[in-house]
Formats: sequence, structure tokens, C-alpha cells
Amino acid sequence: MVTPQYRDCPGCGAHLPVSEAPPDSRYNASPECWQLYGEMTAYTVTRGYETFIHQLAIDAYAAQHFGKNVRPIGNFFPLITLCVAAEKGYTGRQAQHLHMLLAKRSKTFPTFTPPAYVGAITIADVMQAQPGEPRDGMIHQWVQSVWEARSAEHERVRSLFERVMAD
Repeated sequence: MVTPQYRDCPGCGAHLPVSEAPPDSRYNASPECWQLYGEMTAYTVTRGYETFIHQLAIDAYAAQHFGKNVRPIGNFFPLITLCVAAEKGYTGRQAQHLHMLLAKRSKTFPTFTPPAYVGAITIADVMQAQPGEPRDGMIHQWVQSVWEARSAEHERVRSLFERVMAD
């Protein structure tokens, strides 16, 4: 009997069975985690546009997998989404609308350093939950977990958000 080999994702730390999946150089993710990302996005786009949970999920993933090839906007927008979703109860649709407003009001965005700890919940936890309300609820918990892990950046993100939105 062959014992499966596992690999830890360098971004979120998920411990996943090694696969033949190709990596993606944009994110600090193992090929296996990137494969789960594809499965998750396929799932979230089927959940409808009214609340657009897809935006919350992709931004939670992005905030856990900051890579060296990600532009500053790709670091800032996920943190904005996490902030407004976790603190103000915004839906993914509302966060997406904020992204459009922010992109119109500013063309330069700050950089952020990835934290050592990115939260207790990973995409693996999300994808283990049953599809439907259980998985959607896990996505909301994931957003909260990742935002809490970024507590050192909370004031900076809030301040940048307020400054850009005031312009």
C-alpha cells in the first residue's frame, strides 16, 4: 500500500495530498491549494449574484496567498473586502461595487507585507463543508478569520479606505 504524500501550502498552511496540479506563479500557493481555488471559484459563481459570495471567497484566498508577483491593487482590494465584510456586514456584491469606486478614485495603492499567521481557516476547510448554506457559512467564517489575522493592518486599511472614499 502506498502512503500518500502531503505538502503544506506556503500561503495558508493547508496540509494537502500532493497532486499533479500545476502551480500558479501569481500567488504564494501550493499546486494543490491552487487546484482547490479553482474548485471553489466554480462553486461560488453558481451561488448567484445577489450577495455574490464569490467576491468574499476570492478575496479571502488572495489575502492568505499574497505573492511577490501580485500588484499592490491585488493586495489592497482583498483587505478592503475583508474589512467591510467582517466589520460592516457587506456582501460580496457591495464589496465589488466598492472596488469599482476605489479604482475610479485612485490609481496608486499601498503595498502590504504578508503576515506570518494568516488565519485558522483555509480553503481546505471551506471545501470540506457541505455545498450550500454550510459552505457559504464557512466562507463567512473564513473572511472573519483572515481579517482577524490581519489585525496589525486594521487601522491602516480603514484609514486608506476612508481617505480614498473621501476624495
